[in-house]
Amino acid sequence: MDALLTSTFSVAIAEIGDKTQLLTLLLAIRFSNKSAIISAILLATLINHFIAAYMGQWAIGWLDPQWSRYIVAVSFFAIALWVLIPDKIDDDDHRFYKLGAFGATFILFFIAEIGDKTQIATVVLAAKYQSLTWVVIGTTLGMLIANVPVILAGHFSANKLPMAFIHRGCALIFALLGVATLMW
Repeated sequence: MDALLTSTFSVAIAEIGDKTQLLTLLLAIRFSNKSAIISAILLATLINHFIAAYMGQWAIGWLDPQWSRYIVAVSFFAIALWVLIPDKIDDDDHRFYKLGAFGATFILFFIAEIGDKTQIATVVLAAKYQSLTWVVIGTTLGMLIANVPVILAGHFSANKLPMAFIHRGCALIFALLGVATLMW
């Protein structure tokens, strides 16, 4: 249960202001089919985070347990620092728009998530908890918790969030996960 709750909460917070959330906003403005956007984000996240979690568990299986604990802790500290750097959306690729709401969202979201903070967090969370299923479910729920309101509300509330406060809070959460990893 810890894997599910920690994965959900940490990814939901980390996703706020992330480039994939900004992409979600652009897609929600571009396409009117909100259910297609949500479905595509769900599928893209499940596939992407399953691969990431699998890689995290595979990599941690090759390391001595003592070393793996330190690597996971350092990774949490690195993510804590990384979330303090606000994301900007990369070049908005209009060529995928002709694929419709589902196709464009699936491809653009999957690509944007590669190497993203939340994907790296998924690798680290899977390495820490050794629970691929609960980590993938949790990180996917976290992505949906952060992105579905953006899809439904659109640009009406995007500029009203206290981004600096959210980024600092998220950094604190990942730093605490690093400390907890070292202590237990």
